[in-house]
Amino acid sequence: MKLDPVSLRLFVAVMEENTIAAAAAREHLAASAVSRRLADLEEALQVALFTRSNRGTEPTAAAFALLNRARSVLNELDGIASQMREYGSGQRGHVRVVANISAITQFLPAQLQSFLALHPQVDVRLQEHISSAIAQAVAENAADVGILNAGHYGDRVTLLPYRRDELVLVVPAQHRLADRQAVTWPEALAFDLVGAHPGSAINNLLIRAAAEAQLPLRMRMQVTSYDALCLMVNAGLGVGVLPRGSAALYQGTLAIRALTLNEPWAHRQLALCVRSEEPLSRVAQLLVQHLRTPSDHGLHAMSPALP
Repeated sequence: MKLDPVSLRLFVAVMEENTIAAAAAREHLAASAVSRRLADLEEALQVALFTRSNRGTEPTAAAFALLNRARSVLNELDGIASQMREYGSGQRGHVRVVANISAITQFLPAQLQSFLALHPQVDVRLQEHISSAIAQAVAENAADVGILNAGHYGDRVTLLPYRRDELVLVVPAQHRLADRQAVTWPEALAFDLVGAHPGSAINNLLIRAAAEAQLPLRMRMQVTSYDALCLMVNAGLGVGVLPRGSAALYQGTLAIRALTLNEPWAHRQLALCVRSEEPLSRVAQLLVQHLRTPSDHGLHAMSPALP
C-alpha cells in the first residue's frame, strides 16, 4: 500500500478547516481535486474517513485516529527536507511553536531574536492561540512546543517552568481612577470592561474573580488583540486587564495608565507545553532550553515546579 503525502496533507487540511471547500481554498486547489484525493486515500486505506450527505462531509472515528499519525508523518517529511536543504542553504531543522498573546507580546520577540542569532539554521514557525487551543495543538502534534497559562490540560501534555507575569488594570488617562497607583478588583468592576476574546485565559480568570466577588462583570465589548484593547480603552469605551509588560508597549503612544491590581490572581504563571509521550526533536530541545533560561528584563522565571 502506497500513501501519497499530498493526499495526507489535503486530508489534514480538511480536518483542520472542517470543509472541503475551505481546505481547497487554503491549498489553492479545486474542491473536486481535493475530493478526489480523499477518495483515493480512503481506497488506499480501505476505510471510510468521511460520511457524505447533502449537508457536507463529517469525519469518522477512523479520520480522527488518522489525524495525529498523518501530522507526525508530514512533520517528519518536512524535517527530512529541512535537513537536506542544509547542504545548500544552511537550514537544519524547524520547530512549530504556538503561544498565547501574553507570551508573544512580552517575552518571545527578544527570546526568539537571541535564539535565531545562535541558531540561524533553525526555522521557527510561530502561531498565536488561546491556552486551551495551544494544549490541544501540542497534544495532537499540530505543534511541537506551546507557551500557555499554567493550568491543568490533561495527561497528554507536560508543562515545564517558563515565566511569571502580572495583570494590571488599564484605564484612560482622564479616568476617575487614573491618579491611583493600585486598585482592587471590586473597584474596577464598577466600570464597563473591554475584554479579550471569548475563551481566553484572562477572560475566564476575570469571570471567576467577578463571581467570587459576587459582583456583575459588565463586559462592554471583546476584542482579539492587546492593541485593539488598548485602543478601545484609550477611546474611553471601558477599562481593560492585560499583562503589565504588554501594556507598557502602548503607554508611550496612547493616553492610558496601567494600575496595579491588588489581587492574588493578578500574578500568573506561564508554562512551556510539550507532548508527554513523544521526545522532542533536537531543534525543539534547543529552543526549549533557550526559552527556559532566566532573563534579566525584570520579569522572573517561574519556580522550579508547577502546582
